[in-house]
Amino acid sequence: MLKMHHLSKVYRTHLIETHALRDFSIHVKNGEFVAVTGPSGSGKTTFLNIAGLLEEFSGGEYFLDGVDVRGMNDAARSRLRNEKIGFIFQGFNLIPDLNLFDNVDVPLRYRGFNAAERRRRIEQALSRVGLSARMKHYPSELSGGQQQRVAIARALAGSPKILLADEPTGNLDTQMARGVMQLLEELHAEGATIIMVTHDPELAARAQRNVHVIDGQVVDIQAEPRLRSVGAPPLQSAQA
Repeated sequence: MLKMHHLSKVYRTHLIETHALRDFSIHVKNGEFVAVTGPSGSGKTTFLNIAGLLEEFSGGEYFLDGVDVRGMNDAARSRLRNEKIGFIFQGFNLIPDLNLFDNVDVPLRYRGFNAAERRRRIEQALSRVGLSARMKHYPSELSGGQQQRVAIARALAGSPKILLADEPTGNLDTQMARGVMQLLEELHAEGATIIMVTHDPELAARAQRNVHVIDGQVVDIQAEPRLRSVGAPPLQSAQA
């Protein structure tokens, strides 16, 4: 699903060279729920940005769903990103002037789906996160937990191969965070592949496997991930 081998990322100015990732290797299999932890400045966000094809890397290899992303131009990267990846951000990244239906609709329009297919996907995704009755509401009319559920629905509507979550509960209180985490666990049980960056050790412990990053390197990785519930239907079929 996602393979990085000896990946490096170097930021250069005319005076300073900063190694954000060095000899970074990780393999996330289809259907895994992986938590990536580490102190601030350890390279977690850089890893997530490269995994999401938002940044290029300096060296090494990266295969996303079997596709070698090295040397891709911006258009090809954007196309692959829109087809394969769903993003869940800490700050929700909802458009305040659009209602929930239209917020979920935005990335689907870029994919070129017709109006009927977009509506089907939007209604199904909002129903999946328990917000089908509020699709005409605006983000300002929702709680933080509900806004994050909309962000998850937006990610799900495109039937991504992998969900990338960047501190998905970071702006939520304990009760709301628990609800969002439960939803992620349900999606994983249905077959979703999830990579979650988090500072919270309690949330990380609820993932299937933990990867710890320090100074741009993987320093600890669980060798034997806990097994996902057997017999759950795949996410693709739930969202198709």
